[in-house]
Amino acid sequence: MKQNQKKNIFKSLLEILLVSTRLGLTSFGGPVAHLGYFHNEYIHRRKWMDEKSYADLVALCQFLPGPASSQVGIGIGVMRAGVLGGIVSFIGFTLPSVIALIIFALVLQGLKIGDAGWIHGLKIVAVAVVAHATLGMAQKLTPDLKRKALALFALVVTLLWQTAFTQVSVIVISAIIGLMLYKQHSESDDSRVYFPISRGFAVSCLSLFFGLLILLPILREITSLSWIAMFDSFYRSGSLVFGGGHVVLPLLEREFVPTGWLSEEAFLAGYGAAQAVPGPLFTFAAYLGAVMNGWQGGILATIAIFLPAFLLILGTLPFWDDLRHNPKIKGALMGVNAAVVGILISAFYHPIWASSILAPIDFAFAAILFSMLVYWKLPPWMIVVTGAIGGSLMTLL
Repeated sequence: MKQNQKKNIFKSLLEILLVSTRLGLTSFGGPVAHLGYFHNEYIHRRKWMDEKSYADLVALCQFLPGPASSQVGIGIGVMRAGVLGGIVSFIGFTLPSVIALIIFALVLQGLKIGDAGWIHGLKIVAVAVVAHATLGMAQKLTPDLKRKALALFALVVTLLWQTAFTQVSVIVISAIIGLMLYKQHSESDDSRVYFPISRGFAVSCLSLFFGLLILLPILREITSLSWIAMFDSFYRSGSLVFGGGHVVLPLLEREFVPTGWLSEEAFLAGYGAAQAVPGPLFTFAAYLGAVMNGWQGGILATIAIFLPAFLLILGTLPFWDDLRHNPKIKGALMGVNAAVVGILISAFYHPIWASSILAPIDFAFAAILFSMLVYWKLPPWMIVVTGAIGGSLMTLL
């Protein structure tokens, strides 16, 4: 009997790995597109979950900080084959883009990329992509004047005081304001979902999440070890990102560029390359880690930035039904989401716009790339290739 159970578990894990790897190789277009791919594969074709359970899982992952699409994939793996299923699902979906970006970083090492035309083209790609993300999020997350004002507050503060502490403070203040403004906000939702995780295990995951968030900065100061400093920076960035992968850009930029760990040109080149690969945008961390400390740094950075997402999804699954029906929690989240829009606009101006749009031809090219992405609905990899080629051609003009 036990042997049959082991065979069934192994079969389930292998199936999860194969399906998630295929998704990791083909899922272009960002988190919203990823959720569509997941729905088609896991719900429509394989019927691993019903529609309500999937909607509940997506709602939870939108509620939590971190990469929403990756957390949904982890949650589906957990429901299918327990915690190990979540790990396997994550590896399959994430590993292809991690490998591609580490290779890209190693190829760039030793090259003088600052003046390369194709690098400038990738920086302009970042302008088009983040502009698109900003408009989409602003329409969805700031539909009324109160939330528009919160976004404006976040924009002004984070633009004038550019520190990681400022962003954390803005998120906390916005959560408090949202709690006060929208504490009576409620929606009728009676759906329920079950996840095979005990509350004791969930509490352990949440305790580890907060413990690392407090302990890592202390260890960083005490030891002065570079790998602990790197792990702390990536872990903290992964812990504080509300609103999707694009919002991690300002957090990572302010962790590594001003401190001299890598140049702004190398940072934005990798961000452009991350648009060309499938899978979650958080794998951009693999590129950064590899630039700073080889392939070992890439692996360390990947583990550090995704670990908070793992701990949070595993730690909140058993409690989600209670949280999601609490109007106070919903109000605080509405305030945080509005602040995320302002933080994203701030990042759009600096470092992206300020270092990319240097002449009228740059703006014209950015407008073309934006139109290709938004109006002609071309895939992101095509926008990246066009940006690299266009950047090279512009150096000849």
